Amino acid sequence: MPAYLIPATRNRINLIFTLLLAGVTVLLMLIPVSIGRALPIKDSPVRVRILEVDDTHIEQYGIVKTGSQRLSLEVLSGAFKGQKVSGVNMLMGKMEFDTIYLPGDKALGTLYTDADGDLSSITLTGYYRLDAELILLGIFALFLLLFAGITGLKALVSFLFSGVMIWKVMLPLFLAGYDPVFVSLSVVIAVSAVILFLVGDLSQKGAAAFLGTVAGVLITCSTAIIFGSAFRISGAVKPFAETLLYSGYPHLDLTKIFLAGIFLAASGAVMDISMDVASAMEEVQLHHRGISRKDLILSGFRVGRSVVGTMTTTLLLAYSSSYMGLLMVFMAQGTPPAQIFNLSYVAAEILNTMAGSFGLVVTAPATAIIAGILYTRKHPAPAETRADTPAPATLEP
Repeated sequence: MPAYLIPATRNRINLIFTLLLAGVTVLLMLIPVSIGRALPIKDSPVRVRILEVDDTHIEQYGIVKTGSQRLSLEVLSGAFKGQKVSGVNMLMGKMEFDTIYLPGDKALGTLYTDADGDLSSITLTGYYRLDAELILLGIFALFLLLFAGITGLKALVSFLFSGVMIWKVMLPLFLAGYDPVFVSLSVVIAVSAVILFLVGDLSQKGAAAFLGTVAGVLITCSTAIIFGSAFRISGAVKPFAETLLYSGYPHLDLTKIFLAGIFLAASGAVMDISMDVASAMEEVQLHHRGISRKDLILSGFRVGRSVVGTMTTTLLLAYSSSYMGLLMVFMAQGTPPAQIFNLSYVAAEILNTMAGSFGLVVTAPATAIIAGILYTRKHPAPAETRADTPAPATLEP
């Protein structure tokens, strides 16, 4: 193959791979999920506008409000678009779940019809946020494409593929009763392969980053399983876990679902480290063709140390931020540290952080060793280099 065709061929293969995965993502989006009860058309959520509000049925106890709001609503979407109907907003007395509406607000609601099929009432389920979410996603995609070009397109495809794999594959298999640890591990490996080979191309860099990620994820999984048993943490500590059992799935193993979530949450940071190390080592090898395998691996170790030093702190900050309110409650009440760290839900976050961090520490050297082996294999000089090498000078007779 001519030397000038090699980069074009490589780019064409990567583009085909990107488009193929984009097609797979679209197909997964279109596949219906058979788990759970599908809502009939009349019960599908619709967008509504609040016209009038009656707060006379609300009772307030301190900062907590209970009772209900009586509302006058206008349907903005669906088969009953344009119709006006009464609605009710039930308050549970919990600030994290309750919403107080004002005239002009837009909300999402569930329709109820009478025996004749006419619209009778609507129960609201929250502010309508889908338009803002789509706008944010669109801005994110636009900036990603403008900044990173074809690499941004690959990142966007991998982002959508990961979300669809979780929603269309992993969660339905959990509900169907398959082993959560095995399912989650399989999904993480599949998603890692897609992301790393899209971003790193079908190359030695992509292969090194992927194999390093698999090593880190396996270590995180093993650590979570071993110390999950030692910590004696039940999966019921996670939000809505008990609600899931009461929703018709009492057979689910909440503890395994919790353990599966540990290495799923850490997999993103593991991929970051493996790609950082693999990319840095590729640059070193490209600029120092004669570098030995040992020196290249040592360079990877030095890069890995710096990345691990910041990434472990990233996990700590990410997990602790989600429990900021809880930590402030403990501080406000003067709870002793020994009692705080012994609580099940605090211990669960400690296991999350430490298992994920342990996986990160293993990922960096594993990727460095794998990349060092792949990058320094004996192979002839690239055709591009040979083609650009000037021919030796000759004297004309």
